[in-house]
Amino acid sequence: MGLEKGLIQVYTGDGKGKTTAALGLALRALGRGLNVVMIQFLKGDRETGELNMARRLSPNFVIKPMGRNGFVDRANPSAQDISLAQAALREAQRISDEKACDLLILDEVNVAVSLGLVTEDAVLRLMDGKPRDMELILTGRNAPASFMEKAHLVTTMECTKHYFDQGEAARVGVEL
Repeated sequence: MGLEKGLIQVYTGDGKGKTTAALGLALRALGRGLNVVMIQFLKGDRETGELNMARRLSPNFVIKPMGRNGFVDRANPSAQDISLAQAALREAQRISDEKACDLLILDEVNVAVSLGLVTEDAVLRLMDGKPRDMELILTGRNAPASFMEKAHLVTTMECTKHYFDQGEAARVGVEL
């Protein structure tokens, strides 16, 4: 089937829900017979609800966690973090070049750029070269202005109140 026209969407901001919004779009696309790939830039292969569900929906929905487990040191990212993020971008480029899906989600790519793990220019080149009939989604805080300019849709999530601030931990089935 496929998309007639693919656009670029950016989900950014300090509020919760950027990855969740992308997953909602993925679910809608899957329901219409489209194929979806999500590349997770800063997330390792730990068990999450979305990864478990993607395994059930494979081969139509594939999530590729390409980060390591644990957090990136924002002040001093490791060589491993840089290498993993650059490999994730190469994989995204390969998928785009091969038109291997209808909807490509680059989860946390905005953060990877803001931390200097991948360059803004490299992501802009991927955006410029995406197939005409592929939808491209970029998620994460701190989206560069250039991404927002190039995108056809930009949603900024704003945090008004968050239960993490009240001491609630991440919960299985909601955040994990």
